[in-house]
Amino acid sequence: MPEHDDLPEVARVARDLIRFDTTNFGEGRSRGEREAAEYVGAYLESLGLTPEYYEPIARRTNVTARIPGRNPDKPALVLHGHLDVVPAVAEDWSVDPFEGVVKDGMLWGRGAVDMKDMDAMILTSVAEVLRSGEQPERDLIVTFFADEENGGVEGSQLVIRDRAEWFAGATEAISEVGGYSIAVGDRRAYLLQVGEKALVWIRLHARGLAGHGSRHHPDNAVTRIAEAVAALGRTGWPIELTSTTRQLVASLADLSGMHAGEPDAVADATGPASAFLRSTFRTTTNPTGLTAGYKHNVIPDAATAAIDIRTLPGHEDEVLAEVQRIVGDDIEIEVVHRDIGLEVPFSGDLVDAMVGSLARHDPGVPVIPYLMGGGTDNKALAELGIAGFGFAPLRLPAGLDFTGMFHGVDERVPIDALAFGQRVLTDLIRTY
Repeated sequence: MPEHDDLPEVARVARDLIRFDTTNFGEGRSRGEREAAEYVGAYLESLGLTPEYYEPIARRTNVTARIPGRNPDKPALVLHGHLDVVPAVAEDWSVDPFEGVVKDGMLWGRGAVDMKDMDAMILTSVAEVLRSGEQPERDLIVTFFADEENGGVEGSQLVIRDRAEWFAGATEAISEVGGYSIAVGDRRAYLLQVGEKALVWIRLHARGLAGHGSRHHPDNAVTRIAEAVAALGRTGWPIELTSTTRQLVASLADLSGMHAGEPDAVADATGPASAFLRSTFRTTTNPTGLTAGYKHNVIPDAATAAIDIRTLPGHEDEVLAEVQRIVGDDIEIEVVHRDIGLEVPFSGDLVDAMVGSLARHDPGVPVIPYLMGGGTDNKALAELGIAGFGFAPLRLPAGLDFTGMFHGVDERVPIDALAFGQRVLTDLIRTY
């Protein structure tokens, strides 16, 4: 396979990381991040840094390094990524998802978007500064976590519990899913992530009587779980804007010439990004799995369903109560995993610095705050009082459904977008 050695370093590093199969199946089942973490550690060592590893569970490896800044009186900044990826069914892809294929000006593979692209941008931005003999403005804490795709249960949550000293002196953090461009009509804008919805993963449990598949059998657990899943999956949750999404809608309305009073219609003006943005205006309750039965002619006495709930920050309890009302009292709700929502102001020195870095590399293009429908390891860092932002800067072609590639098939990122992001991130490190 051609190695494309003419690729910019950021793309080569991202390609290398994709080739480590760090699949995370969830609930403690994972191929592990150890080899990818060792690659990252070796890269950091090549820059004269001393990486530190933490592997609280076999093969679930986290790695960090601290880079002294010119001004030790300034609070440290955390640049963090995760090394795990969600599963990829190879038969569904047009390329091997773990080969790191380069074609059509893009890098293809699981993690190209989520988030080995940003991991590579962090590493190569730090490298550019250090190789030039410079120091960053302030201390940088560069950290790569395990298990983010399972809510950080075996990754960032354990690091925060057992290695909080890694982040001494830090007050702010930058990670994934922000800083990328979208098309608003014929104009471009960048989305800067300043908040994340809360995550609540639940299982619905239905009970019934076991029996022969030929019987008249109204007390059927499979029927009961199917009715609950259909009712919940078809629920249209109301629009509830936060301070962030109000700013988002107002800014998009200005750019598109639409009325800000119709948030979904305003989101539609962003084309492929619209589904991603619509989810930030409301709670979502998506069924993601069903389990029942063990033989075609046996009616089981139990059935379960997995539901992925994302609520606006602070709405978790009221949403769980409403879910119980929707599915009915005969359905048991088990909370499998729950975390917090985040929302920080779209203001301050770091926001100004991120906006300024983008402006220097793509002048005249507006930067808009948004609330992400998913979650990142910023939630774990928030327990230490560290304010987190999503800033993985990518200038993308207008027709690319970038947001649809998160956990999707044929995940890919343009090579020139990676190079752009590395330049912007390096600029930020040098100036903030």
